[in-house]
Amino acid sequence: HVQLVESGGGSVQAGESLRLSCTADEYMYINYCMGWFRQAPGKEREGVARIDSAGRITYADSVKGRFTISKDNAENRLYLHMNSLSPEDTAMYFCAAAAWVPASRTLSQTSYGNWGQGTQVTVS
Repeated sequence: HVQLVESGGGSVQAGESLRLSCTADEYMYINYCMGWFRQAPGKEREGVARIDSAGRITYADSVKGRFTISKDNAENRLYLHMNSLSPEDTAMYFCAAAAWVPASRTLSQTSYGNWGQGTQVTVS
């Protein structure tokens, strides 16, 4: 069973920044496609960003230019750097991983079978 653990959420003011972190075991970190998703109350879970094992990155239109997904290879850690946060970014953020993701569904939650417990981000 692949274990993903998120951290770094919190409450911030609009315009501020946060960095989310997700730890994973080394095999998954190296070989899997990893992504960030978020779910606001009453809304469906949506893909935010993903990075595959070759380093290809995809962002949701709503976060392009504000969020950056990155990996720390020394620590097997996935990051989501979030800048210029707005109240619309308030959600539970989840780290996800999959051994293979269809090219047409890189930000679809149904493409990912491994999930963390989530970390709350609140922007006011």
